Amino acid sequence: MPRDRVIVIGAGIGGLVSAAQLAARGMRVSVLESADYPGGKMREIDIYGQGIDSGPTVFTMRWIFEDLFSDAGASLSDYLRLQPLEIIARHAWSEHERLDLFADHERSIEAIGDFAGAAEARGYRAFSEQARIIYETLDETFIRATRPSILGLVGRCGIRGFGNLSGIKPYDSLWQTLGQYFKDERLRQLFGRYSTYCGSSPFESPATLMLIAHVEQQGVWSIEGGMHQLACALERLAQEHGAEFRYGTRVEEILVEHGRATGVRLADGEIVQADAVVFNGDPAALSAGHLGTTATKALPGHGRATRSLSAITWSLVAKTEGFPLARHNVFFSRDYAAEFKDLFHHARLPGEGTLYICAQDRGTELDGNSTEGERLFCLLNAPARGDVHPFDASEIDQCEQRVFSLLERYGLRVCKRTQQTQVTTPARFDQLFPATGGALYGQATHGWRASFNRPGSRTRIQGLYLAGGSTHPGAGVPMAAMSGRLAANCLFEDLGST
Repeated sequence: MPRDRVIVIGAGIGGLVSAAQLAARGMRVSVLESADYPGGKMREIDIYGQGIDSGPTVFTMRWIFEDLFSDAGASLSDYLRLQPLEIIARHAWSEHERLDLFADHERSIEAIGDFAGAAEARGYRAFSEQARIIYETLDETFIRATRPSILGLVGRCGIRGFGNLSGIKPYDSLWQTLGQYFKDERLRQLFGRYSTYCGSSPFESPATLMLIAHVEQQGVWSIEGGMHQLACALERLAQEHGAEFRYGTRVEEILVEHGRATGVRLADGEIVQADAVVFNGDPAALSAGHLGTTATKALPGHGRATRSLSAITWSLVAKTEGFPLARHNVFFSRDYAAEFKDLFHHARLPGEGTLYICAQDRGTELDGNSTEGERLFCLLNAPARGDVHPFDASEIDQCEQRVFSLLERYGLRVCKRTQQTQVTTPARFDQLFPATGGALYGQATHGWRASFNRPGSRTRIQGLYLAGGSTHPGAGVPMAAMSGRLAANCLFEDLGST
């Protein structure tokens, strides 16, 4: 019989992984989720009967999920069908300036050479090699470490790894370092965009984020049925090991007795006892007292960290004309510095912002040819001010006009209908993920200390653990999944020791 009961608050990817891992080890797991579905930010929005991925849209680091399912005695391939993408992403600066990056690395080098010249192609080859070194240096020593520190990182690298450690470039900005590899400003924009994967500015984030380039070169996949199927697969895996899921259930307070988490109190007053609690939400909600005053002691007091980016998103079904969309598309602004100055220093929507579009029928049997239109998810970076700024209808309408008019400059005409479009603003994201202001990636990764300042799995309250993209090892689906695994491991070790 299972001896320990664990409550997981939140069914985001980190919480789902923790639930599956702990249930597979024989613990009684209850997952309490305020929404009516699993996945957290990995949302699916229904537009006229068509499900549109309206959160993370890129699946990378497949091996992490294969390991997670294997840990629970299962196989990823039995739960999901994955299709490797030939084109990682299509990038545009104008109607006639386009560059594709490919799964075939040599093909990307050739494409960059054709686009910007042989010197830039050589720069990309050198950039890719450095990205590989950074990733391999940090994989075991940082990403998989429970609570990394500077001294711990040096110690785990050892004398042999110290040379590689000195090359991870924590003190140089990503933008500055990209200038050493690329003279073409467009390529600096392209690879500087990796900072936005964790909601940060390329002008302030460390060059360490180059490692994302290596991750993408190892493969990008689409999931049959959409990204939300990953959340459903993890839910099913946890349920098969006995985990219980309660949706539409809001936790009002984490209960603490004698310095140890003992359960939760729900919004309707029900008390649920437990031997341990995993909180899969933004740590800012704990600090702000959203889970009770006692839970505010879980984390050390810090000055207000810079929030990561939020977004304005459009989930829609529309016909498109002109620009040949791939599955993943990026339309760059003409002034990257001004864009990020608006976002982080003026805390306002950029006058002209970079737009990401996921065309979710591209590469399928429909491939954008449906008579009803194709499923699109459009994302514009925005400041995380959803708790203090309403982002009212007038402001959103003006922003929408700028965005879709701008797309025509790239040769893309989107024939959308209001009734087939759902807009999500930072204010709505703040409602969905309290105490964040709509920030989608926790705190911004600005400066070399930022990655070490993210909370780890353990808290100052015994029996209370953290998981999710706002905790270590960081934002993004694979990292959120890794955080769930780290939390489960810490919890299992601690209960075993007592």
